Amino acid sequence: MPILHLADHHLGDLVARYEHDSADGAVALTLVPRSRLGELVPRRERLEEAEVLEMPPPWCEAPARRLDRLVQVQCTRDERPGGYAQGRTLRNGGTTLALRFEDQTVENFPHAPDAEPVREIVTRLVGPHGLRAVHRLRWTPGSPALLCQVEVSNTGSEPLDVEHLGSFSLDGLTPFHRSDSPGRLWLHRFRGGWSSEGRLESTPVESLHLERGWQGHSVNVERFGQVGSLPARGFFPCAVVEDVAAKVTWAAQLLWAGSWQMEIYRQGDCLVFAGGHADREFGHWIKRLAPGETLAAPAALLTVADGGLDEACDRLIAAREAALPAPPAGEETLPVVFNEFCTSWGDPRPEGILAAAERLRGSGVRYFVIDAGWYAEPGTLWFGAHGDWHAGTKRFPGGLSAVASALRERGFVPGLWFEWETCGRDSATFQQNALLLHRDGGPVTVSDRRFLDLRLPEVRQRLRERVLDTLAEGGFGYVKFDYNETLGIGVDGAESPGEGLRQVILATGDLYAEVRRRLPGLVVELCASGGHRLEPSLLGEAHMGSFSDAHETPELPIIAAGLHRLVPVRQLQVWVVLRPGADARRLGYALASGFLGRMCLSGDVCGLSSASWQQVREALTLYAEAAPLLRDGTTRRHGPPVSVWRHPTGWQVVMRLARDRRRLLVVAHAFGDDVPADVDLELPPGEWRMSGQLGGTLSVETRGAVVEALPGEIERSGGVATLRPGTLVARRLRWRTAGAFSAAVALLSLA
Repeated sequence: MPILHLADHHLGDLVARYEHDSADGAVALTLVPRSRLGELVPRRERLEEAEVLEMPPPWCEAPARRLDRLVQVQCTRDERPGGYAQGRTLRNGGTTLALRFEDQTVENFPHAPDAEPVREIVTRLVGPHGLRAVHRLRWTPGSPALLCQVEVSNTGSEPLDVEHLGSFSLDGLTPFHRSDSPGRLWLHRFRGGWSSEGRLESTPVESLHLERGWQGHSVNVERFGQVGSLPARGFFPCAVVEDVAAKVTWAAQLLWAGSWQMEIYRQGDCLVFAGGHADREFGHWIKRLAPGETLAAPAALLTVADGGLDEACDRLIAAREAALPAPPAGEETLPVVFNEFCTSWGDPRPEGILAAAERLRGSGVRYFVIDAGWYAEPGTLWFGAHGDWHAGTKRFPGGLSAVASALRERGFVPGLWFEWETCGRDSATFQQNALLLHRDGGPVTVSDRRFLDLRLPEVRQRLRERVLDTLAEGGFGYVKFDYNETLGIGVDGAESPGEGLRQVILATGDLYAEVRRRLPGLVVELCASGGHRLEPSLLGEAHMGSFSDAHETPELPIIAAGLHRLVPVRQLQVWVVLRPGADARRLGYALASGFLGRMCLSGDVCGLSSASWQQVREALTLYAEAAPLLRDGTTRRHGPPVSVWRHPTGWQVVMRLARDRRRLLVVAHAFGDDVPADVDLELPPGEWRMSGQLGGTLSVETRGAVVEALPGEIERSGGVATLRPGTLVARRLRWRTAGAFSAAVALLSLA
């Protein structure tokens, strides 16, 4: 029986298309840009290759495509997936293939007064052993992405051991080609490592051995992700599939801070893009689902772009930005942070803190953060003493509150560092086994750290008293929560190590949600040895995330620019470390990097010369003007790829265009001696003028031609800028580079 069209749901500028095979009950989901619906190509039903046609039945009768089901679940006692799949994937095993379509409804929820309601498409399926599945696809009006949520329930009388449950599964890639789309599909994913976060990897799917087998029997799959409690380690939980011929791109991002996986799967003509919690094979996970119990997979953001990689990432970022909670007063202007870690390197003292505060007074810096080591007595290393959370009496003889008060008197919001989910070897907590996470019967110990069991009420109460009360009673308005190791495959206390870890991750999310409830005016920064926790669920409870531990390395601006595809820039905190030994060029290189996110100063501010301090002050003034673009804009990077980050060569220019397209931030960096003397780049249509600059090497020049303005673009008439169609002089940006490790920043406005 042919595949049937079940429904098209128009959700803003995208369409959710559901297909149904009534013979086996399968339901599949494809996303299509609304603007490209007229270009969809009918699928072939049977294979056409000569070697297949010459074979006898049933070989020559294999369908070219089978629907790939939108809910993927596997229970331990059911038939395993075929096609040589075991050990590579648990998709399309017996549990999934037994699911049958029950119904689909559309539910509406109030969104805002006099506004279009939120729409949720609910697809229900029934399976074996009393298993029921619900797939929800939610669209908020104006959002360019959809929230996908899957849950399964045990309505039977016996427990079910679930070893795989997917969060999303997009079938039918690509719907713009009738067969197996040779050479058209590329996978974009983002690798993550310590001080090397967000490296883009773009690969044609054929290079990943994802071509369809000639008869459609064998399964080909690329399964990737990470295992542990650092969700951006190895890979970020975000990936993109692009049809480079149709120029249509699908993107997905998991909202999960624990073990996760994504799969690019092929058995027939179509590629399948799927992901969710790491399964038994990949993440050591089995969950026993008791009768009457429901299990929810991590949520996922899904979108499709009429465009390429950048356009798809823009859509995910915009959806995440819209979901962020309202910030505390003053935070909406993205004020600058000073963090003294690269000043004291884990050895903070009141005299050093207040000396730096005096230098920074009146500079526009708002937050002053006391980083690691405040709890350790002199002679004790910061990374071994944390966990008890008592201020060192010799280090802070007057107490933390006195220093916080002195910072407030100088005009700063004081901040404090905690790594509250772990404890160090030199703390008393390290020996309190009843409070700690275990694996194989003993505390999970990694170098100098052990991990608190956040599932325990007594642990949560202890953290309220020793951390949240310290912040509230000490007058701190900012907190930096760090996390410097991973739990690995999981912990004891559940059916499997992976299920134990899943429970801990859920408790972690609850912990950070509690911070916002109890201390709503507190500004929260997340760090995990830099950027290992740059994922949506935890960042949704915070105002900033540390972009990396690449404090003052040459690759710092490369990392920061790449992360614009993965993190809302308003949340991306970027280090700017100030050193007295840096000449004007190297100081400018560091300061320019701060314009790629939330600027965080550190280093020896007291030792800077008057000329260097003046350079810093000029940068802070321009940063305040540029902040609205960082809060609300889109980014494009220009320049050759940089393949070796630790020893970079070449150059990059980052352009950040405001949403209203009237202002443009340009951040340029040169990485090596092979930089050309001049770099010329096209600007968006309009008569742009320079409204502020650092470095003095950027200029706006006329290209010498005119271009047709888009409706609503700027046109000058009688010296007045108006918003109506017309013709505009095309402009270009010229950067006169100054050699290795030079940089420049400019803020442009439409005349």
